[in-house]
Amino acid sequence: MHSHIRFQKETTVAGMLPYYSLITMLTPALTADEYSRLLQQMVPHNYYQVAAYEGDTCVGVSGYWIGAKLYCGKYLEIDNFVVAESHRSRGLGKLFIDWLEAEARANGCSTLMLDAYIENFSAHRFYYREGFIGRGFHYLKKLR
Repeated sequence: MHSHIRFQKETTVAGMLPYYSLITMLTPALTADEYSRLLQQMVPHNYYQVAAYEGDTCVGVSGYWIGAKLYCGKYLEIDNFVVAESHRSRGLGKLFIDWLEAEARANGCSTLMLDAYIENFSAHRFYYREGFIGRGFHYLKKLR
């Protein structure tokens, strides 16, 4: 499988729109219109996506942000990382992490970070295997 996978970085909203169906695997309530509207807000603020292709078929996508924070310096934050069910447990996740780490280094980042849903234990195991550590809690408060 590894030799047949190619990665494609997307920097525009139009380039990201085709990945909507994969993104909804993580956020099923997200409508196509909302996805487009949010991307229009996110892309100008250093949001990108990278897609993995096997032939002409997109088999995974990950968003990421590049920014800086006082506690960690310049970082690449992985956001909405999803691999098609048909391609899970076949090494694609590791290839994504390797690509994202290389992208972080190429952009002068000193940290690679992400949030994972509390109940997503298989993701936790994967991220620990890839060298990530649990460093804190991510809190949110929904505003009405």
